[in-house]
Amino acid sequence: MRNNISVLACFAGRIKSLRKAWPTAFVAVAMAICLPGKGATQAVAIPNFWDPRVQLERPDLAGLRNVRFLTDDEFPPLHFAGPDGNPTGFSVELARAACDRLSLTCTIQVRRFDTLLDALANKQGDVVAAAVPVNAGLRDRFASTGAYFKIPARFIARKDRNLPAPSAAALKGRTVGVIGGTAHEAFAKAFMPMATLKPFSDLPEVEAALKAREIDYLFADSLSLALWVGGEEAADCCELTGGPYLESRFFGEGIGFVVRKDDETLRRALDYALQQLWKEGKYTELYLRFFPVSPF
Repeated sequence: MRNNISVLACFAGRIKSLRKAWPTAFVAVAMAICLPGKGATQAVAIPNFWDPRVQLERPDLAGLRNVRFLTDDEFPPLHFAGPDGNPTGFSVELARAACDRLSLTCTIQVRRFDTLLDALANKQGDVVAAAVPVNAGLRDRFASTGAYFKIPARFIARKDRNLPAPSAAALKGRTVGVIGGTAHEAFAKAFMPMATLKPFSDLPEVEAALKAREIDYLFADSLSLALWVGGEEAADCCELTGGPYLESRFFGEGIGFVVRKDDETLRRALDYALQQLWKEGKYTELYLRFFPVSPF
């Protein structure tokens, strides 16, 4: 089974070719956000990863140095190069907002994705703000804030098929396309026993099969599905349905800001800032900016 980092790297490679067109395409999609009370027809689902019963305290940050964030610029909408060449994206802007909330001076440095953790370990930066999955292996080396984002699994189906929302019963006799060897295929085998699974080699192949009506549903990671559904290639054929499925055993624990283990005060401060940004509405503002088609 492919690990989460391999899946992220694969997805990043796929969208690398879209980098130049991304800002224009993203603005076009963002114009179509539909919100209640705005003449909208569909609301954007916004996740909440913070328990309201747990109120975090702001640690004493006296004497805290300039904080250097490390990121990559090839994984939109979480982190990518903006029209001016500067890093932006949901993770990057959330990092900037956290710094503002804590009244800290921060910088954002761009590095290749596969070098980020080593750069952090070598003290070439203080925080990684990128789509690095939190798991046992990461916790052996580093510390992390609580998750501020997760990549759930979801289905998509053709709009003109009027298929029922996926469930164990509804999937009986239906053909579900998956990418072979992924956690999504393993999850489908475990929890969708009445469905007929059809593995494909990559996401473009299974997306093409869905458009051609060769399969009934496609089951994969919702971040890449949302990007495709909202893009020109899909031609408004399909929509997200069912889920989100967030079982950590299959789909990981999520994404948080990663720091060195000896920077406990910084980790606590960032956790506090993230909770405050959620409560004050800044998280929602940034989410709507970067996820016009919500993965949730």
